[in-house]
Amino acid sequence: MANAIPTISNRYSTPTLNHNPLSRTSGVEGGERKTSLQVLCFGELLIDFVPTVAGVSLAEAPGFKKSPGGAPANVAVSVSRLGGSAAFLGKVGDDEFGHMLADILKENNVDNSGMRFDKHTRTALAFVTLRADGEREFMFFRNPSADMLLTEAELDKDLIKKSMIFHYGSISLIHDPCKSAHLAAMQVAKKAGCILSYDPNLRLALWPSAEAARTGIMSIWDQADVIKISEEEIEFLTRGDDPRDDKVVLTKLFHPNGKLLIVTEGPNGCRYYTKDFHGKVGGVKVKCVDTTGAGDAFVGGLLSSLASNPQLFKDEKKLRDALKFANVCGAITVTERGAIPSLPNKEAVLKKLKESEA
Repeated sequence: MANAIPTISNRYSTPTLNHNPLSRTSGVEGGERKTSLQVLCFGELLIDFVPTVAGVSLAEAPGFKKSPGGAPANVAVSVSRLGGSAAFLGKVGDDEFGHMLADILKENNVDNSGMRFDKHTRTALAFVTLRADGEREFMFFRNPSADMLLTEAELDKDLIKKSMIFHYGSISLIHDPCKSAHLAAMQVAKKAGCILSYDPNLRLALWPSAEAARTGIMSIWDQADVIKISEEEIEFLTRGDDPRDDKVVLTKLFHPNGKLLIVTEGPNGCRYYTKDFHGKVGGVKVKCVDTTGAGDAFVGGLLSSLASNPQLFKDEKKLRDALKFANVCGAITVTERGAIPSLPNKEAVLKKLKESEA
């Protein structure tokens, strides 16, 4: 049940894609501007190695399935598969994996013109252990990886300026020069009137310490228009507060400049918070195989709806419909292994939605 609330005071040539993104007119608070790109995702793009058998340690795994990943890239592909226009801004190694990832974005109709290739460092790798319940544990290989070395000078600022939504995580805030590039990109996006979308995507193993992670993640918190966070991340950021307590979310995490804060609850759906209302949208029950990419699919579903209606956070009924759609995007993704390979298209989501409402 929705409740009224008071206002609170992530060697081959790789040519640029030439798809025709939809021209949009948008503005978070009603100001209008022309854009030619719906969603631009900034950050890491890497290779996930996922065990072929669930419920075993990395040492015990008999084999691994190579899968493209990286939360911002996953979101870009999700938006594209759902029929939107998306681009990716980031850096990979000038190696076989880096060019493979660029080609995968291209194959999924994601504009990869903002990608940069580093001849001196490798593309990041992550080994992902699947527990019996489908949850994950990570081991990263990035010492450093190319994504960490993106510089401000390498940013395609024109690509940022023509986007409607600029989406990012927190992993790109851990090390310079990528951190400085991230902050500069956000400034360009905000000045251009983009909607800023933030998914912290906590990966504690990558930060120097838990405190560094809290400080880094919160350092840009109040600049985002839209934030997606998990219950586990709430507990971490608030040092153990109850993540299901609306008061905790509203007083500690919903900042005055924010338009929409979403708390995901896995198979149980999500909660939403705006300045004027909050509520919960139930999830869709499926057999979970691998949760990798589920949150990114959810974000892709939400951002594709927001791109079609930038004032979505002001209409509770439409927002609930969009979150129901996003929940289904996440649910479908957990039924297969890997992130990008399991992201659904719009037809699959609409079919599952219909089935769930029957």
